[in-house]
Amino acid sequence: MAKLISRTYGDALFEVALEEDHKEGSQSDLSMQPVTDGSCLDKLYEEVCALVKILAENDDYTRLMNHPKLTKEEKEELMVSIFEGRLSKELVGFLRIIILNDRYAEIDQILDYFIEKVKEYKGIGVAFVSTPTELSPEQKKAVEEKLLSTTGYRSMEMNYETDESLIGGMVIRIGDRVVDSSIKTKLEVLKKSLLSVQISYTH
Repeated sequence: MAKLISRTYGDALFEVALEEDHKEGSQSDLSMQPVTDGSCLDKLYEEVCALVKILAENDDYTRLMNHPKLTKEEKEELMVSIFEGRLSKELVGFLRIIILNDRYAEIDQILDYFIEKVKEYKGIGVAFVSTPTELSPEQKKAVEEKLLSTTGYRSMEMNYETDESLIGGMVIRIGDRVVDSSIKTKLEVLKKSLLSVQISYTH
């Protein structure tokens, strides 16, 4: 249910941005070309990213917005008093709709879905790379170039982390796709293979 809600509202915000770009004539064919820098979609994307960070850093505001004793109207008034004039009228209006429809509890998922949708639309891939030791700048560049050449994305957002348990190799995750070339996984596969041989032999 939560995924359906985030998709419904996230898609709605995405369509609003595209419609605004169409009105402004910033794009001749929305269905064939990515939006240009400075478009409504770009600005809204930047605003949403900033809003996600603000919400994550302000627990008191989140608690108030989810407080069961506050009415929808009181929550709307609180949101407007904080963000009107600081966010675009499109985003403030969107937040109003979420609040008045009692969907503020899903705000994080909705905004995250919108961000992911914009990245996909603009051809931006997000990769998470795990290695047993930190990669050098040259190695990171090589990994990014390899991913760009094999995935079809126009650009990549790279996220690196170290995991000593991998022993060697690396694990790369892009969305639901995982490429695991770590020695840890290879050893686990070998172990399972050897166990199956032993079991077969005993029978």
